[in-house]
Amino acid sequence: MPAGARLTTVEEVREDGSFLFTATNSFDMDEEIIVVPCDEDVAADGGTPVDDEGGVAAWINRCTHEAQRFDTGRGVPMRDGEIICPKHGSMFDACSGDCDNGEAAGTTLPDVDVAVADGAVYLVDDDYSFEHDGGIDDGDDGPSSTSHVGF
Repeated sequence: MPAGARLTTVEEVREDGSFLFTATNSFDMDEEIIVVPCDEDVAADGGTPVDDEGGVAAWINRCTHEAQRFDTGRGVPMRDGEIICPKHGSMFDACSGDCDNGEAAGTTLPDVDVAVADGAVYLVDDDYSFEHDGGIDDGDDGPSSTSHVGF
C-alpha cells in the first residue's frame, strides 16, 4: 500500500467519470484536484501524473487559460479521453494534460501524483495534503450572520 491518503478506487473514477477532492498545497492554500480515467501507463511527456498501474491521472481542477474549474460539482466534462474546459472548449489530454486547441493551446495542466494499489487510488504527491472529498466549499454552511432576518 502506498504512503498517502486513500482517495477512491479506479472503478469508482471510471463509473462516475471523475473524482474531485480538496488538498492543501505547499503554500498552505487549498486546491481542488480532479482524478480522471486514463488508459495510458505513463504520461506522454514522461512525467508521473499517471498512477503506477495505469487507469487514472490527477490534475489541478482549473483550465490553464482563465482558471475556470473543470468540475463545478457535476463531474469533469470529458470526451474521447480529453478533459473539456466548460468555458471555452479547450481540450486537455486526460493522461498527459497537454492542450493543442482553443484558448489554452500549447499549455499543460499542473499534475498531482497519485498511485494505485489493489484498485485503490492514493494521493502520493509530497506537495499536497489531503483535506476532504469534494470541492473547497463543499460542506461549507456559508457565511455566519448576526442578522435577525432569515431567508
